Amino acid sequence: MGFSDRMAVVTGAGSGIGRAVAQALAERGAAVAALDIDAAAAAETAGLITGAGGRALGLACDVSREDDVDRAIGAAVAGLGPLHILVNNAGILDGYFDVHEIDPAVWRKVLDVDLTGVFLCCRRGLREMLPAGRGRIINMASVAGLNGTGGGAAYISAKHAVIGLTKQMAVVYGSRGITVNAVCPGVIPTGLRRNSQSQLGPDVPDISGRGVAVSEDQVRALVPAGVRGSVTDVAAAVCYLAGDEAGYVNGHSLVVDGGWRAR
Repeated sequence: MGFSDRMAVVTGAGSGIGRAVAQALAERGAAVAALDIDAAAAAETAGLITGAGGRALGLACDVSREDDVDRAIGAAVAGLGPLHILVNNAGILDGYFDVHEIDPAVWRKVLDVDLTGVFLCCRRGLREMLPAGRGRIINMASVAGLNGTGGGAAYISAKHAVIGLTKQMAVVYGSRGITVNAVCPGVIPTGLRRNSQSQLGPDVPDISGRGVAVSEDQVRALVPAGVRGSVTDVAAAVCYLAGDEAGYVNGHSLVVDGGWRAR
């Protein structure tokens, strides 16, 4: 599976799953634009790729802002060439707050990043892909986009909506050479809780101990595999969906969860 003739944009690429996806695509030959709200983290990911002999740019981007998305993807195309692969990975948690607990400002923030951010990036990416008649779009959903658990009210709502958007786009754009799929990770250790806490602001209570799979005992009770997955597990799924081998896979939600959904 080689991407030596392709350029990929990965959002939320400054850490965790996004960084692993960016590196995996680069290892397979793609030129990669690593986008992140943290400019230093985006630059660090790009530096890891170029240090390993790949081609990359690190670009600051708040995916909830249309002007940021337009500027960043435009800069990626100008610097690395035509867009072939778009991975919409940027996202934040909602603190695992239920409807009676969640502040409306937190609800709006999570939906702005986790859903509207996907929409804005897809919309801008299609401006590049539709004239070329080809492309791969992979949206990062979650097991929480299939279950009623795995997040709070806002996160679960946003991830369900990402899967719905993925299906709608697959139907509309499949005949135009563009596949649109989602990946649904399960329990994957990243810095998402810490990053989300930072973005939600100081008024949001500590979320480090809230939610599912906080302890190893909870992981063993929840996941048939008995262990957490890794960011490389998710990156491998993304690379499959981005490749030629998945050319007839469209509108699919690929679950990477060690069997959680099978319970």
